[in-house]
Amino acid sequence: MSLNNLKKRITSTQKTAQITRAMQMVAAAKYNRISKDARSYAVYAKKLRELVSDVVEAHIEDLITTEDQSTESGLIDFRDLLEQRPVKKTGFLVITSSQGLAGSYNNSVINQMDQIFKQYNKDEVVVLAMGTPIVEYCQEEGYEVAYEMHTVSDRPDFIEVQSIVRKATELFHDRVFDALYVCYNRHINAIHHEFRNEQILPIMDLHDERQEPVEEGPLLDFIIEPSADGLLDVLLPQYAESQIYGAIIHAKAAEHGTRMTTMQSATENAQEMIDELQQSYNQQRQLRVTNEIIEIVSGANAQNETKGGN
Repeated sequence: MSLNNLKKRITSTQKTAQITRAMQMVAAAKYNRISKDARSYAVYAKKLRELVSDVVEAHIEDLITTEDQSTESGLIDFRDLLEQRPVKKTGFLVITSSQGLAGSYNNSVINQMDQIFKQYNKDEVVVLAMGTPIVEYCQEEGYEVAYEMHTVSDRPDFIEVQSIVRKATELFHDRVFDALYVCYNRHINAIHHEFRNEQILPIMDLHDERQEPVEEGPLLDFIIEPSADGLLDVLLPQYAESQIYGAIIHAKAAEHGTRMTTMQSATENAQEMIDELQQSYNQQRQLRVTNEIIEIVSGANAQNETKGGN
């Protein structure tokens, strides 16, 4: 390769490294914000889970025997979220990213879902798809997609989540599916994440989901005003919302962390390539200088020999 071509490749690779370094910094800023959100929200979600768990367990018999209080306005009664029934169809809320340059982030989710879906017949699976990759996968493989959301903001808020929760509870109420799982990459740190497949509906025994063991002892006797029904009408939708929102922000944190490390790796690879190209450039330049010196010395010797012969 000529010196000019080497110089062009060095310049081009340097520009690429500048771009990947800038993208790494942007991803790092987004990761720092969303990871703080994820840690803070985990505290709220834990307390909400404990509260709902204790209220449901203390009043479960009353809740089961009380008649459905669904209103004519179309609001779904909270008991729908507790209803256990034979599972004929299973719903999966799958979270992927529509943005690229995140390494194997999407592939890891798709590969895991492929293994899960193989446990069912295709007519037993209903997908709520978040992100273009999972939508395209379901279309190619022939799985039913009941809901699509192609993009999610880098720092999602409750408005986005509420629309998803509303659709999920409506589909569950209408028996489009009889159980719902949320599937996503859960953030651990900037480098590591793990795939999760967590049941959202129907809401199961929440004590089983606690990360810390529950102490043995009598059930808490809550005095609730105006009623347990009124409280759970508010708390249970919030709980379902918190589960989905928590999954989304953890998935976003894992996405930004993966993109940050991917861009860092790309920058380091570009710098290694620049070093190798620079070394080749220096070697060729040194070789050219050496050849020029040899030619000059050889010419001078030839001239001296000619003069000596005369």
